[in-house]
Amino acid sequence: MAGIVLLGVSAIWLGERRKVDVPPGPAPILYLIADTEQELTRMPVSFTRMSDAKEIAIGNQLARAYASQERENATRDPEKNDVESYLTQVGSRLAAQGHRKLPYRFHYIPDKYFINAFALPGGHVYLGEGMLRLMDSEDELAAVLGHEIEHIDHYHCAERAQQEQALRKIPLGGLFAIPVEVFEAGYSKDQELEADREGARLAVQAGYSANGAIRMFETFQRLYEEYQARARTPQQEMSQVAQQTIEGYFRSHPFASERIAQIQRLAAEEHWPLHAERDLRVAYVFRSAEAAEALHAGRYTQAQQLALQSLKLHPDHPRALEVLARAQFAQADFAAAAETYRRLFELDPSRPEAAENYAMALAAADRQRAAATFRHWAESLPHEEAMKLDVPSAGLALLAGDPAPAKELQAKISVTTESSGDPNALAQLGWWYYLAGDYETADNLVGSAAQLRVGNERFLTELGWIDIERRRLADSLQELGSIYGGPDVPSNFTMAEAVAFWQGGQSDQALTRFETANESGPEWKNPRWVKALYGPSVEPSLEQMQQEQERRRRASQRH
Repeated sequence: MAGIVLLGVSAIWLGERRKVDVPPGPAPILYLIADTEQELTRMPVSFTRMSDAKEIAIGNQLARAYASQERENATRDPEKNDVESYLTQVGSRLAAQGHRKLPYRFHYIPDKYFINAFALPGGHVYLGEGMLRLMDSEDELAAVLGHEIEHIDHYHCAERAQQEQALRKIPLGGLFAIPVEVFEAGYSKDQELEADREGARLAVQAGYSANGAIRMFETFQRLYEEYQARARTPQQEMSQVAQQTIEGYFRSHPFASERIAQIQRLAAEEHWPLHAERDLRVAYVFRSAEAAEALHAGRYTQAQQLALQSLKLHPDHPRALEVLARAQFAQADFAAAAETYRRLFELDPSRPEAAENYAMALAAADRQRAAATFRHWAESLPHEEAMKLDVPSAGLALLAGDPAPAKELQAKISVTTESSGDPNALAQLGWWYYLAGDYETADNLVGSAAQLRVGNERFLTELGWIDIERRRLADSLQELGSIYGGPDVPSNFTMAEAVAFWQGGQSDQALTRFETANESGPEWKNPRWVKALYGPSVEPSLEQMQQEQERRRRASQRH
């Protein structure tokens, strides 16, 4: 009896010591049921462990099947190899500290909605882009990779494979047919905490700070709280795919508060170092991607900040430079945008559009000095690169009052276009004529390009703007109306319709499109940006529409 009482008191003391705060709800009960099921299915295989050779063979088969599936769903991502190479460097450093010497391989899943990591038997470790985006240090990455390595090192993956063999009643040689989702789903609470504990120890032994694991779990805690808040809100920013991934992760892993408490206790007991963390060397990839998303959403200040963060880590990253230039331009910081576009073209001369945009930004910043600045820069380039700059050079000269280069180039381009059938240069030169106020020539050049490329949305939109300045509003609306207006239609198309309707006296149609264009392109609210890029009748029309919109809103509030 004394022994039983002592055992009961010890259990209560241990339970109180390990107790952590958890949010109220059914989740703790679900965790208990899931853990019980996990332990019951583990029992038949806990005494028979497969050999390393068999585990490696099964893991390789599963990885080949998963790679085949991923190739079918893969999108072009030129940076995937760089990220995967980095994962391999960090992962190999950790695996060298493990107990089992297995042929570890590390894979990257370029899917921003995949907020997870998982391991297969025998040494394959996978990490999703969504999980990497949550990190800003290599120490956090080491904690996550260490966790997955320990699932392999402590036979959790092998046991899961044997469980599936028993449950599905399939021969050992057929285990490659097990869905990979089985290994994504997580393990029992004890196994997850064991992987946390040993993975953090692995990272510390490899020279990383224990802060990496603590901060990673703090991020999970914050994400869990945000997920709960969003689940109760009808306006959800997160996609359904991301929600399902997060929901699955939280259901299959212990509460973050418990995981943090365990690592903090171990760090104190074993005197783990909590030194400064190392930068995540591939963070520039994700900051650039986030910057591009912010740019697409019209959050230009945020896009600029994220692009600058990326460039701080990787000064010559083309994707970040392009986003930065476009964000600067959209905010009417034309001088800064010009410098960024120039840098982008010098870094990659295969981007002639960067030189065109450089010229456009120079013109928007200072029309009179732009031509000389551009010409001086072009003279410093190799001859084959300078050859690509004829159109913007002639266009800037046209704006500065010298039409001769544009006239000469116009004749040359017309002959070339007839032989090659490429109307892009023709349309580009036509738009420079539009900016210079020669709308008739602009109409002829862009119209010729549109005839060669029937249905080209860009050419038809430019014709619409040109006809607005020529007061040919019916023609403008007809040209714009021939474009299919989908959900991703550019804001300059929608605003062209708004201006044409407004100047034609159709205010209701105009205001509907005006509001849509402003939502997708906040730059339209910047008069300096509008004046630099469009004809003189556009900015007054936008101001009038804004005033009418406000008048109607106030009238609606009064009633």
